[in-house]
Amino acid sequence: MILNTQHTKKIIGPEPIIFLAAMAALFGFIAHTMGCVNMINTMMNTAYKLLTDTVWYIMAIAVLAGAIGALLTEFGVVAILNKLLSPLVRPLYGMPGASMIGILTTFLSDNPAILTLADDANYRNYFKRYQIPALANIGTSFGMGLIVITFMISLSRYSGESYSSAVFCGFMGAILGSIISTRMMLLKTSKVLGKDTLADVQAGSSIIDSNHRAIRAGSPGKRFMDAILCGGKSGVKIGFSIIPGVLLICTVVMIFTNGPSADGTFTGEAYEGIAFLPWLSDKLSFLLDPLFGFTYSGAISVPLTALGSAGASLGMITDMVSNNLVSGNDIAVFTAMCMCWSGYLSTHVAMMDSLGYNELTGAAIRAHTIGGIFSGIFAHFVYLLISMVQ
Repeated sequence: MILNTQHTKKIIGPEPIIFLAAMAALFGFIAHTMGCVNMINTMMNTAYKLLTDTVWYIMAIAVLAGAIGALLTEFGVVAILNKLLSPLVRPLYGMPGASMIGILTTFLSDNPAILTLADDANYRNYFKRYQIPALANIGTSFGMGLIVITFMISLSRYSGESYSSAVFCGFMGAILGSIISTRMMLLKTSKVLGKDTLADVQAGSSIIDSNHRAIRAGSPGKRFMDAILCGGKSGVKIGFSIIPGVLLICTVVMIFTNGPSADGTFTGEAYEGIAFLPWLSDKLSFLLDPLFGFTYSGAISVPLTALGSAGASLGMITDMVSNNLVSGNDIAVFTAMCMCWSGYLSTHVAMMDSLGYNELTGAAIRAHTIGGIFSGIFAHFVYLLISMVQ
C-alpha cells in the first residue's frame, strides 16, 4: 500500500529507540511508584470514569449549547451582537463581535460548548479563517466561569470572610489572560493561514454582505425546529469527537496531579496518581510564591490541577479554606487561573481536532499556558492594590 504523504523517515534510525526508551522511563517511573497492576487499573478506571462522568456530561452541554446557538444565529441575535460589540471586542481580542456568543456559552457551561457554534456555517461567516482556531483559546478562557465564580463566593460560609472583591480581581485576571492567549494565538494563525482568507464553511452555505444574514427556508416555526435539531445534532458530533482527547490527555494529567487513596495506598481506583506536579510546585515555590502571593505552598496544586480539570481543582479548595490555609489573595488567583485555564490540557487537543486545525494545537496550548500564568499574576497584584486602598 502506498501512503499519500509527503513526510517519510528511514525504517532504521534513532527515533524508535529514543521513543521506546522514553516510554519505558515514563511508565517505569509511574509503575515503580504505584505498582504495575495498580497503574494499569488506574489508567483504565480513570478513562472509564472520564467517559461516563465527564464526556457524556460535556456532550449533553454541547447538545443544549448547539441548539441555543443555532437559534441565536437563525433569528439574528448573533448578527446584532456582532454589529454592536465588534467596536469593543475587536480592539481587545482581534475577533468579531460574534465571538461574544462563544464567550457566553462557555461561561455558562464548559469549553467545548463553543465548538457547536463553530460548526455552524452561518456563524463561521462572521470570521476569517485565521480567527477560527483562536475560538478554542477565547472560549476556554471563560469555560465553567459561572460555576467557578459561584463556588468561590460561596466559600465564605467556611471562613466567615467575604470573597467578593477577591473573585472580582480573579475575574479581571481571567479577562486579561483571555486577551493574551487569544492575541498570541492570532499572531501564530495569521502567519500560517493569512489574514484575508474567509473561514472555510460547509458546502452550499452562502457568503453574504455585512448588512444581511443567511436564514433557513420556511416559516418561523419550521426554522425554529430545524435550528434546534441541527444544532443539537452538531452537539452530538462534537461530543463524540472529543472522546479521544479527553480520555487520553486527562488520564495522564490526573495521574501526574493526584496522589494515592485517602489511606496513602494505591488500590488501582480511578483518579489515583503519583502527585508529581504538586511535588514539582513545592520545588519551585521560591519562584511561584512571589508571582502569585500564595500564603500556603500547597496552594499551587489548585491551578496545576485546573490544567486538567477545573472541577477537580475546585474540590481541593474547600479544605484549604476550612483550615484557614488560604487568604483572599489566594482566592483571587484561584478564580483567575481556574477560569482561564479551565482544564485546557484535557480539552485543547480534542477542540483543535474538532475545529480541523491539529497542526496548531501546540501553539494554542503555549498561548493559553502563558495567558493563564499572567491571569494569576495580574489577579494577585490587583488584589494587593485593592487591599491597600481599603
